[in-house]
Amino acid sequence: MLTAEVIKKAPKVELHEHLDGSLRPETILSLAEKKGIKLPADTPQELAQWFSKGSEERSLTLYLKAFDITTALMQDRESLKRIAKEEIEDLAADGVVYAEIRFAPVLHTREGMTMEQVVAAVLDGLNEGRMETGMEFGLILSAMRDQSPDVSLRTAELAVAFSDRGVVGFDLAGDESGNPAKRHLKAFEFIRAQNFSITIHAGEAFGLESIWQAIQICGAHRIGHGTRLTDDMSVENGRIVRMGSLAGFVKDKRIPLEMCITSNIGTGAADNYNTHPFPIFFRNGFRVFLCTDNRLMSNTTLTNEMAIAAREYGLNLNDLEKITLNAAKSAFIHYDKRLRIIYDIIKPGYKALREELGL
Repeated sequence: MLTAEVIKKAPKVELHEHLDGSLRPETILSLAEKKGIKLPADTPQELAQWFSKGSEERSLTLYLKAFDITTALMQDRESLKRIAKEEIEDLAADGVVYAEIRFAPVLHTREGMTMEQVVAAVLDGLNEGRMETGMEFGLILSAMRDQSPDVSLRTAELAVAFSDRGVVGFDLAGDESGNPAKRHLKAFEFIRAQNFSITIHAGEAFGLESIWQAIQICGAHRIGHGTRLTDDMSVENGRIVRMGSLAGFVKDKRIPLEMCITSNIGTGAADNYNTHPFPIFFRNGFRVFLCTDNRLMSNTTLTNEMAIAAREYGLNLNDLEKITLNAAKSAFIHYDKRLRIIYDIIKPGYKALREELGL
């Protein structure tokens, strides 16, 4: 059995983590005091428990309510810069060697900052973290399904404008039900015309139509979550015995699935570890990997997600390396950079870990 201590030493790649869902409790306390915002708890430990309560009780309403607090604290340059820098520090401390971090700039303009200023502040913080830790990053800008398509287009234009400063992709997030991705088609058409990268939250709280639309209408290169893709297949004893055309297309075209086990269970996208589709996808040849989604709200780390996979699904060190390579191959950075991360960092890191363990 792989322990968390061993897994923490392994090089990791994180491709689905929200900046506003991964703050340190200590930082929340500090910023709230400066802004005069009342919090539901007074100590880091109690605050961490409150923020993860929605996940533990499987209350999507409570889970999402926690973001009201974090986004309220992320409305000025210094706060954004600090949170972004700490994001890199925390990921690096968990053994992450490359991460793609996402957030919606429009949610941080309530106190007068422009979206351009918001993105610049976050990039400054991320770059400071990179200089301190050596960990590489890419930033993904998210639009929200329930907001105006005009805002989505502005966000897409902003993503491309900052592509030479560290922004690597465009995302669509938010409630899928009643908010189809195709409403934001102009933003996706712009992104595709600029030869840029797209990931879309789909198939988490809605079914196959959402995944199909994300891929075939909007041109997603990766799918965030995608747990409902199992609706398009029949499974017996963990083996897929029948696949529909959508599931077959996702597998054949190697469309990556960003899996977030703890988050999916906490929000009700999966009932429990036994019914989560990750092991089905992994064992049947889909390009799948593990992510945290929101470390604060889900009370998790990438080390923890891998430890869960090892414990619940019997994954060994070779499996974890394969998952990590799947993620590295799916990153939105240039091909040469992906190769460098794979051959200069990930493979030597796993080789050294095997030697240390006598494997």
